[in-house]
Amino acid sequence: MGRITDDTLGALANLGELFACRARDCDGSVAIVQQDHALSFAQVWDEAGALAGFLQQVCGVEPGDRVALMLSNRPEFAVATAAIHAIGAVQVNINPHYVARELHHQLVDSGAGTIILSGREMAVLRVADADCVRHAVVIDAENVETSPGLAVTSYVEAVAAGMSFVPSRRGRDDLALLQYTGGTTGRAKGAMLSHGNLLSNIAQFTGWIEGGLKETGLGGVPPVVLTAIPLYHIFALTVNLLGTWAMGGRNVLIRDPRDIALLSEEWARHGVSFVTGVNTLYKALLASPEFAALNLSQGVVAMGGGAPVQRPVSDRWSERTGRHIIEGYGLSETSPILTCTPFFERRFLGSIGQAMPGTRIAIRDEFGQDLPIGETGELCASGPQVMQGYWGQPEATAQVLGEDGFLRTGDLARRDEEGNYYILDRAKDMILVSGFNVYPNEIEETVSALPGVVECACVGAPDPKSGEAAVLFVVADPAALDEAAVLDHCRANLTGYKVPRRVFVVREIPKSAVGKILRRELRDAAPAMLAGEVPAEPVRAA
Repeated sequence: MGRITDDTLGALANLGELFACRARDCDGSVAIVQQDHALSFAQVWDEAGALAGFLQQVCGVEPGDRVALMLSNRPEFAVATAAIHAIGAVQVNINPHYVARELHHQLVDSGAGTIILSGREMAVLRVADADCVRHAVVIDAENVETSPGLAVTSYVEAVAAGMSFVPSRRGRDDLALLQYTGGTTGRAKGAMLSHGNLLSNIAQFTGWIEGGLKETGLGGVPPVVLTAIPLYHIFALTVNLLGTWAMGGRNVLIRDPRDIALLSEEWARHGVSFVTGVNTLYKALLASPEFAALNLSQGVVAMGGGAPVQRPVSDRWSERTGRHIIEGYGLSETSPILTCTPFFERRFLGSIGQAMPGTRIAIRDEFGQDLPIGETGELCASGPQVMQGYWGQPEATAQVLGEDGFLRTGDLARRDEEGNYYILDRAKDMILVSGFNVYPNEIEETVSALPGVVECACVGAPDPKSGEAAVLFVVADPAALDEAAVLDHCRANLTGYKVPRRVFVVREIPKSAVGKILRRELRDAAPAMLAGEVPAEPVRAA
């Protein structure tokens, strides 16, 4: 048992083989656990085999067919993922919180003929009216109604049928996953990730994390991984599900990361050694008395992704655990990891780390020319984890994938002399104030250090004098912190053109399921709020 070797990973043709070989190697060891429900590696693979047989024999799924997976964090997600790849189908991850319009687009765009979902989402599926879907396998529903044109079967019945399957012969260049991205800025596009893309990123990640666990004193035994971020997100899929499976580790699934008491209870029960999360999760943990009571003397490696880790949060985490939060960076288009903070780095640099093995990073200007060390430009990347393109969108693919194989990320970054990369902001999020570049991340980190601030987000809004102006949204107790106090703090810590034009104290900041701030919604609300009008939900005054 233990981590699969790079040679073995390199010899695998597809993800189905990864699931099969680790099920043999790790057999009776616990692979997936959620409270009182635990499955060994062998049990996951056996259940996946039965589901794969049903998908092949009843649903008619063939290699290359798209199968949608619309589930929250639960053991069936892992089983379904293994089943899909066992027969060479293409997995289409779907956020279970989607409304009918969003679900319709993703199903129709991908052409998914089969969907695996919970009974709670069946009502949305019916309203979505996606004619391409002919079969639905439903979890948490024993008595399911079949709709016209849609054959519906309970997950329990599908697995209980015990049908055999013909293993996939897909290769590393074949499509494995459609991971939809861009939904926060426009119509979502399906990033085409091959088996080789994902297997390469798994190898890059597991080699990196093994070194980190050894340095923390946790090497030599399979990790116990806490999964609180949603598995349908590429970060959790690759790192928490596929990466943990490859390492022979135990995956502790958390369905609701807002339930910090239950999360802390599961942490204590299983002795978590590795955790992933976004900045907001770590901040919530640090504010929780249940987490404060945990014994963390055995050590833990914490990795941040999906959104920048802020210094005040990492500083407090370091005080609590002895190590800063390690920061990773990547996109859905890159499987996702491109860079990670080295484990030998004990300082908080505000950096996204260094390039993963086999990954080339270039900082380029608007003409595509490489910039020297220290200068700011667009971060571009190439490597075995970079996507094949966007599903059915050659023009969108050509806009981001160059002939040299480098992907344009749209992120503004710089590199230092030591090879560390720093994200300044998304190019589209940068605010241009009287010709000066203003980066929201800098303002947010400055304000986050102010006592009483729970979280904050900065966007640009049209301004007749300066072209654009910074507008800041802050979640805080209005009785303890008001606009004047925040502006005073900004004036004391930021140069004049970076100081927000207005600060709005609000009840909450809109976020995606993984915790990313939905800046588009804030930008839409800002003009009305600047004009003194009452904005639409979810931006509510405190």
